[in-house]
Amino acid sequence: MIKGFRQIASLTAISRVFGLIRDLAYSHFFGANQLLDAWIIAFRIPNLSRRLFGEGAASASFIPVYSETLHSDKKQAARLANTVVTVMFVLLAALVVLGEGGIWLYYKVFARTSETVLILSLSSIMLPYMLFVCMVAVLAGLLNVHRHFAAPAAAPIILNIFIIGTILITGWLAKFEARVQLFYVAVAVLVAGLVQIGMQAPALRRCGLSLRPAWGVRSERFRKILLLMGPMILGLTATQINTLADDLIAWWFSGSAEKGAFFEMFGTQIAYPMQRGSVSHLYYAQRLYQLPLGVLGISLATAIFPVMSADVARKDFSAFRATIARGLRTTVFVAVPATIGLLIVARPLVSAAFEHGRFGAEDTRMVVRTLCFYAGGLCGYFAQQILARAFYSMQDSRTPMHSALVAVSANFMLNLTLIWYLDRAGLACATAICSYLQVVILVAVLRKKLGPSILGGLFGAFVKTIVATAFMGALGFAAIFLMKNLPDGRLFDILRLVVTVPLAAGAYVLAAKILRIEMLSIFSGRERPDR
Repeated sequence: MIKGFRQIASLTAISRVFGLIRDLAYSHFFGANQLLDAWIIAFRIPNLSRRLFGEGAASASFIPVYSETLHSDKKQAARLANTVVTVMFVLLAALVVLGEGGIWLYYKVFARTSETVLILSLSSIMLPYMLFVCMVAVLAGLLNVHRHFAAPAAAPIILNIFIIGTILITGWLAKFEARVQLFYVAVAVLVAGLVQIGMQAPALRRCGLSLRPAWGVRSERFRKILLLMGPMILGLTATQINTLADDLIAWWFSGSAEKGAFFEMFGTQIAYPMQRGSVSHLYYAQRLYQLPLGVLGISLATAIFPVMSADVARKDFSAFRATIARGLRTTVFVAVPATIGLLIVARPLVSAAFEHGRFGAEDTRMVVRTLCFYAGGLCGYFAQQILARAFYSMQDSRTPMHSALVAVSANFMLNLTLIWYLDRAGLACATAICSYLQVVILVAVLRKKLGPSILGGLFGAFVKTIVATAFMGALGFAAIFLMKNLPDGRLFDILRLVVTVPLAAGAYVLAAKILRIEMLSIFSGRERPDR
């Protein structure tokens, strides 16, 4: 588990660096306005499908069943893998065709503003990427069962390279206007998707996997995957669905020059609580809080999932409970300091990363405020990934689905309430609150099924982590305070980060060593003898 975690985390960290460079390009060439708002919503659709059908439903439902089959019958496991890949391809291709038809129909009947037309145009270009990226995610799940993590984890780097390269070429060399640039970037996304699929082939061959068309849809194992998949669409992707809801509500409740500053309800004019650019502010904040989530949280969950599935396949529930407990302790160990760290460096981080080109000081203020609310939910986002996969390892997809339905419903209601008090930050606050709501539900049910040992050592780990984080936070805040009189500006914000981040990280590692926090082993490479 630890080896896989470190490998995924390392490659994901590289991908996140490229992702940050991509976001720097976004902020420089597009800023935070209606153009980037439209791009974010258009790209969110195929990206959400990756979470739903790829990393979410298909992969999570496939891994436990495939792992179990591989343990007993390798020939049947190969046929099952071929069937899943074939069916997913056919299903997703059909969805792309239907989606393109739906976009065309919406354009003909409902599109009334140029902003809506832009979203529909970009969506129609990038929708086929849904097929490519989902196939990459399904192949990644297959490779992960065989303990191959490198190629799947490296695939997102390709997408970022294509997007960055296209933005720089069309912006600096061709000097196209921002609206035209977006269409070239949309085409680049499609090309990147094809390259991402191609780079999985060598890894598949090294694992001895030969994929070919198959249609064993009547097998008991495939039917089991289908039964698991439906509920998993919600169960594993509640946070992503909530994030999409945040974006759509921010778009609908934002005023613009074309829409006006007011909307009418029951004969009363009501001022929009936000303005265009709100979706962009949410996006930039999401990218920053998702940095530790992607590098550490998703990597941990991806590495631990095959281990949990193998534990259940062997019916070794003692090991299964120990794996869950260790995953939760690791969640606390990395998520708590990540939360405080983001709060400490939020302003210089946003300013240094994004405040240039078309991105101004007021945009920085908006993103910082939103980021602080998103950061408050990090522990919840991390724990969701571990807990949902624990249920999927037992081939129970209904419990995460039910918890997700509660969380998504609560998020929607909180969104519509909090935007009037906190504007875009209210959307972030609602998402954070609902992440903990889902965790509470999942823990309660899992504890009832497996006993209290799933939380073994969690309280002690939490107390030690809080002490270590307090030490880290004190030094971090002190460093920021001592540099408060430095001039404003990007270079000085980078200096603040260069001083504060290593100081805080070093303080946390030192405190963890002194307190003998066991989870430090996931970074030191020293594995416990029992696992």
